[in-house]
Amino acid sequence: MSTPKPVAPLGVMQQFITLYRYLRCYSRAVQDYGVRGREFATLRYLHEAGPCTVGQVQEYIYISVSATSELLSRLEAAGYVTRERSRQDQRVVYVDLTPAGRRLAEETPLGGIPLLRERLKALDPEALATVAAAFDILLDVMEIEV
Repeated sequence: MSTPKPVAPLGVMQQFITLYRYLRCYSRAVQDYGVRGREFATLRYLHEAGPCTVGQVQEYIYISVSATSELLSRLEAAGYVTRERSRQDQRVVYVDLTPAGRRLAEETPLGGIPLLRERLKALDPEALATVAAAFDILLDVMEIEV
């Protein structure tokens, strides 16, 4: 069994800042395509999952119902998604990509949170548990309640 390397707090901070800067740069790069980071994540999700309910989009993006509605309104106004009420249950609204939304989802480079979502799915259970434990510690250190 190997002994873990000593780690300095400054090194951990530099790693965190590197991740933070990467996410900000990616978000700005996606904006060059005319959408915000969450909007692009929504387009990628719909591209991979197919038509979804507003609730499924909200759960995937991890934002409030009202914020999801605003996000989808922006995407709909831009011509990237359509919303349609279910014929069986008028309370259910389905969201789907338009051809323009599909093109944008395919042409925009994958990165940021959408890339992280994909790569986390590919981790073995032990590595994923290690990442989750590290985030638990980080959230606790930052006094962030989830």
